[in-house]
Amino acid sequence: MNARLPLGLRVVGVDAFRSASPEGRLECHPDELAVEEPLEIRVAGDPVAVTMRTPGNDHELVAGFLLAEGLIQSRADLGGIQHCARAGSNGAQNTIDVLPAPGAVLALENTRRGTLTTSACGVCGRQMIDDLLTRLRPVPPAASLSRTFIARLSTELSKQQPSFERTGGLHAAGIAFPERALRVVREDVGRHNAVDKAIGRLVLDGQLPAAGAVLVVSGRTSFEIVQKALAAGLSGVVGVSAPSSLAVSTAARFGLLLCGFARGDAFNVYAGAERLRD
Repeated sequence: MNARLPLGLRVVGVDAFRSASPEGRLECHPDELAVEEPLEIRVAGDPVAVTMRTPGNDHELVAGFLLAEGLIQSRADLGGIQHCARAGSNGAQNTIDVLPAPGAVLALENTRRGTLTTSACGVCGRQMIDDLLTRLRPVPPAASLSRTFIARLSTELSKQQPSFERTGGLHAAGIAFPERALRVVREDVGRHNAVDKAIGRLVLDGQLPAAGAVLVVSGRTSFEIVQKALAAGLSGVVGVSAPSSLAVSTAARFGLLLCGFARGDAFNVYAGAERLRD
């Protein structure tokens, strides 16, 4: 429980009552919980979405979100990302404004969400799924990945979740390159937020598209996670738990490697088996 938290990621101490058995007395003990707060995302002052997230790595979250929504294609489209309230004011860290780069146009007409995006949902407020898929491109045929590389990813991810070790309440997402293993790992109360943070780091570093890279997630793999991986130009997704049917059909449609139940050295392959090599 002494794991060091990533810079800015927040937990809060609380008192909880524990029952060791049905017959036992409730005993008070200190505990730690992951913080969940809203983040309003604006583009040039215009509200786009509100997502429930764990504060920390907010700039990465916004960059990854905008990429997945098709509002930006690369770091070159971003002029700036900043919290737009005065430091110390109420909610100062819960609103971010994005300015487009000179000459860049971030069209909001087809992307503005009509509802709150919760920490459990990555595509809430979208009227159709097809509008998310029209901008995606198939994974290049040359991208192949070794079975040994894929097999070790879930174990490596589990070793880099300090916030989960302290709270037991966060998801994790990492991006791995064959030559460097896990390049970045991020945690959040929301699965899709953790993915946006990890991909957003690559956006801000100018490392996309990332053909040959793999997204690894600590839980199940649903449609929005596959869609975000494809938007970033990744070659595969590995999940510790099961994928959904729509995640599998989308991965197969675009030639993305999709693995589930990746635990220890074993994993299931649901799409893109032709990309695996010994």
